[in-house]
Order: sequence, then structure tokens, then C-alpha cells
Amino acid sequence: MSNINVSKLVLIDGNAIVHRAFHALPPLNNKNGQVTNAVYGFFSMVLKVVGDLRPEHLIVCFDRAAPTFRKELYVGYQSQRPKMVSELSSQFVLLHEVLEKAGIKVFEVDGYEADDLIGTISKQSREDVIILSGDRDLLQLVNSRVRILAPIVGVTKMILFDEEKVEEKYGLKSHQLADYKALVGDSSDNYPGVAGIGPKIASTLILEYETLENLYQHLGDLSPKISEKLATDAEQAVLAKKLATIEVAAPIKYVANEAKVSSIDEKSLLESFRELGFESLINRFSLDKVPELSKIEEKPAAPVKKKNDADQMSLI
Repeated sequence: MSNINVSKLVLIDGNAIVHRAFHALPPLNNKNGQVTNAVYGFFSMVLKVVGDLRPEHLIVCFDRAAPTFRKELYVGYQSQRPKMVSELSSQFVLLHEVLEKAGIKVFEVDGYEADDLIGTISKQSREDVIILSGDRDLLQLVNSRVRILAPIVGVTKMILFDEEKVEEKYGLKSHQLADYKALVGDSSDNYPGVAGIGPKIASTLILEYETLENLYQHLGDLSPKISEKLATDAEQAVLAKKLATIEVAAPIKYVANEAKVSSIDEKSLLESFRELGFESLINRFSLDKVPELSKIEEKPAAPVKKKNDADQMSLI
């Protein structure tokens, strides 16, 4: 952690963190009987990150219910995902209310996912950026200035992904992950890649040819079997890359002065915690606590496995 500057921007993937908190924590209700475990877990993670990293700026990004441009590109995009249960959807409403009262900057735009807003802000910012998310799609944004802080156990233990750790973990550079998905597709988002090209072959091809576009310029150098598969599903591969690539030019503008941590209304936040019955958060709450960087665990990344196709890139 010593290589991270003191001045930084923290971007929070609101949907990913709320979902993780909801599924990681047992049911928790306020005095009115409303389920609040996701809101509690969200702020538990945010307070830890703010206390540990001492960012100067903080932004939360959310998805919206409106279809995104990816749905327009491919009608089956994310179509298999189940409808959000009311116990979770109601907490998004509650969380928005708490964030608004506290003056915490929020971005959400019809037609774009939170990933795209995070990618756009990361590009516009000139600060060191830490993205809080368990969504491995965001790893493609990692560079010398942008890192991903991902929860790995519950809502408190996290791992920091920089360029070296991404490559160590997945065997590819961060900017190649969308090219990889162009070949293998993404079952969680419900879009195919190239039929018959599994993770192991896809990684080998991207490592050798670096990008999808360069790979297709060298089909004649490949075995007839592989070349035929790539040629047959060429359009599908191009579409898959578009779906996998995070947009970094969404119609938003990052203004640092609108996202200062020092401008957060601590009194309002504490009042919200009291109303929600988050006594343990009140006891540890302070945006001015001394940073404890060692609390964020940089666990050794597991080596890339070569045993079978299912092993490699299993988290992406």
C-alpha cells in the first residue's frame, strides 16, 4: 500500500456493493420492520475504505432500471437475470435517501451501467483512483493510476488489484480482458463469444496476438480448425467485445469540488444511522480517523491454473 498517494478519488460501484452486502449479511431490520442489511453492509465497507485510505473525493455510481445501450446492441444481454426481490430493491431507495441527505455525490444515467460511469470518471480524473467493487469486469480499467479494491470475504476483507496483480491472477494484462471475453463470451451477462473457443485457448491467442483485431488479421497463421471457428463467429466476437468493453465517454462530467469527502454532512449521516439502528457504525464512525492502511489485505494472488478450461479466468 505504500505506493498509493495520499490524495485520491474513491469510486464506489453502488449496485455491486449493495448486492454483496445483501447476500453476505444476515437479515437486519430497523424499528419499522424494514430490511436494512444491505444498507448497513454498504456503509460498513465505505467507512472502512474512507478510514483506511483517506480519499479527498468520493462518488457512488448506480445502475438504472432503464435498458442500457448494450441491450440495444444485443437483446439477450443480461436477460437471464432474475427480478430483484423487494427486500433488496427497497434498500436501494433507502440508501439513495441517506446518500442525498448526507450530500454524498451520486451518478446514475439512463442507458449506462455504473461500470460505464466509473470508467468515464476514472478517465476524466487526474487523481489516483480506487474503485470499490466486487465486479471483475472493472479490472479492465486498471492502469498505473487506477486500482480495484474488491471484497473477498464478507464486507470487510478486501484485496487490491493493480496492474501486476491482475496479470498475476489472470495471466493477461488488464486492457486485454475485453478481448478475452470477445472469444469466450460471458454467461453471467448472457452473451456468447466464439463457439468452440474455451478459456485456455482464448488466453493463449490473446497473449500471442494481443488484441482481437490483430488476431483476426492473422487467421492464416492459425490451425485450420481454430481459424474456421474464428471466421464463423467473427461478427459474434466483435459484438461480444463491444458488450464487454466499459464505456469511458458517458455523458457525465466529474467536478472534484462536488465530491469532496470533507463536504459530507457527518451530522446527517449519524442521524440516519441512529434512525436505522446502526449502533455499531455510530461507535466507529469518523471521517477524520487516522488511516490504517494495513487493514486492507493484499493477499497473494493465486497463480493462473492450467489444468482445464474451467479453471482459468473463473472470476471474470
